[in-house]
Amino acid sequence: MRLFDTAQKKVVPFEPSKVVNIYTCGITPYDATHIGHAATYLTYDILQRRLRSLGHETKCVRNVTDVDDDILKKARELGVHYLDLAASTMAQFSADMESLNLLPCYSEPRATSAISDIRGFIGMVMETGNAYEINGAVYFDVSTYDGFGDLSGYDEKTMLALAKERGGNPDDPNKRNPLDFVLWQPSTPDEPEWGSLWGPGRPGWHIECSALTMRELGQTIDLHGGGSDLIFPHHECERAQSEAVTGETFAKLWMHQEMVQMDGEKMSKSLGNMVFVSDLLKDYDPRVVRMMIVSHHYREPWSYNEAELENCVEKLSSWISAGQGEATFEDVGSALDEDLNIAEAFSAIDKAVGNGKGVSEAASLLGIDTTLPIVTKKK
Repeated sequence: MRLFDTAQKKVVPFEPSKVVNIYTCGITPYDATHIGHAATYLTYDILQRRLRSLGHETKCVRNVTDVDDDILKKARELGVHYLDLAASTMAQFSADMESLNLLPCYSEPRATSAISDIRGFIGMVMETGNAYEINGAVYFDVSTYDGFGDLSGYDEKTMLALAKERGGNPDDPNKRNPLDFVLWQPSTPDEPEWGSLWGPGRPGWHIECSALTMRELGQTIDLHGGGSDLIFPHHECERAQSEAVTGETFAKLWMHQEMVQMDGEKMSKSLGNMVFVSDLLKDYDPRVVRMMIVSHHYREPWSYNEAELENCVEKLSSWISAGQGEATFEDVGSALDEDLNIAEAFSAIDKAVGNGKGVSEAASLLGIDTTLPIVTKKK
């Protein structure tokens, strides 16, 4: 198998051991699941299905950021407890993922479950001399980590712009360097807080993923995933703090899902231009929704178009009509081995269907069950 490694900026061999340890950044549960979320998790779902077909065991950990600026702000606006908001959103998210036939996670830990791990990790960063405390906040000192910026490949100007855009607060007067990032911060009076050696407060954004990765999977993992908008600052910071503490490679390969767009803009909660999975499932067979999303290569940004769903209704019907069989299974597997070449995989199945051959086994590599009739829903 060959995959594109963000750090190396090229397609490289991916040669994990028998057990493949994968960590993907999960959602901040303050709104329903949009198809950008689904695209990310479906990519790693297909990757796991192929790895399992090759005889590997996969352990995929996907965290839940149930305490951070965004969820606290939303809970404040709604007048609800932030954990109640997280619980209701996660229930919808889990139902959506189950409908789309995602493999269950090996573990789905919450940030609030790891406060003691996070405090311990911050303590280690302090001990190695890579962090400093001021006014009850702890910051990672990027000047102490030579590789900062290597994952993204961005220059300082770009990193500063993205940090400002994505919650990094480079204008914080307590920082020695605008790119330094917070590990622990004092809570405001209406926010949750936990005790610590540096005073009461709550974790910064990036620290939870380092703590959870190491708690669940160890110091070095095979693959780290997430949306491409997480490359900087989140994954850059996560990598820096992790390797500063352990002195070991944090992730052997970084794999990122490109953004799904709506009307030329990234689909996001902040822009309010989202297409929700739960809404699509009201009108379409879940396999149609899955097929539409996974038909796009993970490294290519794409725009939502409802016409694609109608095309997938016809495609799924043809795959089902072809009946059960093992035709083109190896071809689809080989396509997935080449950086998840989804277009070639779909083409191989369509060709076999055109020749009257059953493709149920090949379709299963894409997580699509063709053994059941299509569900027609009234729009």
